Amino acid sequence: MTGFNSDAQTMSFVAFIAVITVTLLLCVMTGPDRDDLGEFYTGYRSLSPMQSGLAIAGDYISASTVLATIGVIALVGYDGLTLALSTVLSLVLMMFLLAEPLRNAGRFTMGDILTRRTPGPAVRIAACAVTLAALLPLVVFQLAGAGDLLAFVLGFDAEGFKTGAIVFLGVLMISYAAIGGMKGTAFIQIVKTVVLLGSATIIAVLVLDRFDFSLPGLLDAAKMGSGAGDLYLTSGLQFGGDEIDMISAQLTVVLGAAVLPHITMRMFTARSATAVRRSMSWAVSTVVVTCLLLVVIGFGAAAIVGHKNLVLADPQGKTAFLLVSQAVLGADANMFESLVFTTVATAIFLTLLASVAGITLACANTLAHDLIAHGMRRANVSHTAEMAIARGAAGGVGLLAIALAAFVQDWNLQALVTLSFCIGASAVAPALVFSMFWRRYTRQGLLWTLIVGAGTAILLMTGSNLVSGSPQSVFPDHDFNWFPYTTTGLVSVPAGFLAGWYGSIRSPREASAQRERYAEIEPAILAGAGTGRDNG
Repeated sequence: MTGFNSDAQTMSFVAFIAVITVTLLLCVMTGPDRDDLGEFYTGYRSLSPMQSGLAIAGDYISASTVLATIGVIALVGYDGLTLALSTVLSLVLMMFLLAEPLRNAGRFTMGDILTRRTPGPAVRIAACAVTLAALLPLVVFQLAGAGDLLAFVLGFDAEGFKTGAIVFLGVLMISYAAIGGMKGTAFIQIVKTVVLLGSATIIAVLVLDRFDFSLPGLLDAAKMGSGAGDLYLTSGLQFGGDEIDMISAQLTVVLGAAVLPHITMRMFTARSATAVRRSMSWAVSTVVVTCLLLVVIGFGAAAIVGHKNLVLADPQGKTAFLLVSQAVLGADANMFESLVFTTVATAIFLTLLASVAGITLACANTLAHDLIAHGMRRANVSHTAEMAIARGAAGGVGLLAIALAAFVQDWNLQALVTLSFCIGASAVAPALVFSMFWRRYTRQGLLWTLIVGAGTAILLMTGSNLVSGSPQSVFPDHDFNWFPYTTTGLVSVPAGFLAGWYGSIRSPREASAQRERYAEIEPAILAGAGTGRDNG
């Protein structure tokens, strides 16, 4: 890979330093100024619906989403487009089905939601384990790819620079999570969302300008540049014609993307049920516009850069955004064009920072609140102590993620992102749906949902072709591929739902008691009546 011209590289470096300075100041200025759990975990619900919506959209549109969406559309066309639409559909389902009940039932973490129905330390510990299993792969994936992206932008190829970039970004994400808390990371997400929208709009307009703003012209050129001909705009290119694998992937994304714990925790920052609906309207609108822009950029990358150059730079197409930006701006860019490229690079840099900070905060919160303060407690933990634990947990999670990312940075880690979505769809989604809407759901059913759903997803993923048996797998030189699909959703999602159902009907006495308890709290969960928080 080669970088942009030296002016753009210098401007990008200066922009990165400015971004780091501004975002750290934002965290210091907006973060909690005293040991107050409500302020650290929710920012006292002080964000307006627009701010909250932009923050939700920022968490949802992670670096992996931006880069992978553009890359997969550029490489496989129609299948990439359907996955992008599945991403949007997932957030729409969250808006209409879960957003308001989550806000009403939750307090700080996913464990608070689940124990509203079935209190107990076992539920807290299981919720913490599933949260970490779903989110740690995302952090490692994004940190591991950060070195290559920064090296590409700044023109460095040394392995030492890439490792240093991973460590540096990891330390920054720890600082954001520990200093800023929910409100601080929310403002970083807002800035990131605005910058990303602006830069994506500019590049999409420049791409369309190449084809006189003709979508048919763009698609025809993309079809030619893809090297796949007419197959590029038909279903099946990504999955080798296996429609079952494609259905499994779409099911996993639709059910899993929007229920990951770092997304659901943003629901707790809304001031009221009305505010959460307005926030989700802003979030969905922002995500829809962003995905449409990414689709145009993805097709533009295929048309202008071409399949061969995309794969040469990165087999998964993660550099497609930067490559098409270079192409539409020209190799000998003037000052304005260098500034545009700097804006694109800054948007990607901000997206990396904001994504890993938000996920790290969610991991730290569940460790402090679910595992230590409630799951393993022998006595009440003071707010001051829990705040210190949460900040320490952010450091622990961050250091672990840095070490893992540095170790696996040269591997193909697409399996990690897929695993996160699979756990979300197979364990988190069934647990939330049953907890919110099924009167007979029991503690045993909940534990079975979390354990069977997550365990099945992890087990099946180890046998998928993303882990071994193909040139693009984690272990390309080995073949222990025994599961025939790329994602586990077709098997693990039904397993999670069935485990929750069967575990609940096996204990009819508890199911009867849960029906009575649900009747008491149903108005609070579904309509927001009352403000009590009696979960333990």
